[in-house]
This record gives sequence, structure tokens and C-alpha cells, in this order.
Amino acid sequence: MNDTADGNPFGQVPIEIVISVGKARPRIRDLLKLQRDAVLPLDRRVDDLVELYVGDRLIARGELQEMEGDQAGQLAVRLTEVANLRGEL
Repeated sequence: MNDTADGNPFGQVPIEIVISVGKARPRIRDLLKLQRDAVLPLDRRVDDLVELYVGDRLIARGELQEMEGDQAGQLAVRLTEVANLRGEL
């Protein structure tokens, strides 16, 4: 069995983290009119923190940034707040 350094066999199981940059609340009639190049305003500003979720649990907050070097143009998140083991930020 290939355990991690802390002895937990689940340490190698991948999970999906969803990064939330904001929400939009258009009316259905406005949503039905959306076409290519339409702009859908969000409830956040560009420099606001994003939220990281595993399932429906908020696990951290951070700042969006662009990678450099070989990964230039790729988005990343620099964590500024991380939940403790009880899921509290």
C-alpha cells in the first residue's frame, strides 16, 4: 500500500476544487436574450477575493493572479485565508 508521509491512504486521492469569482442574477427574459459577446455583470470587482469550494464547503479565499514563465497566461489563486479543520475561515 502506498501511503502518504502522514500515513493516510487517502492523501493521494484527487479532489475537485471549484473557484467562484462571483454570481450573476439576470432576469429570465434577459438571460434568453444573451448572445455571443454579451456581457453578464457579476456581483464582484476584479480585485475582490475569490472563494474556493470542495463540494458546497468553502475551504479558502484568495487572489487571482497570472502565472509567469513557462505557464504565462494561466490563472492561479494565491491563498489569503484557509479554513481550519472544522471548516471555519
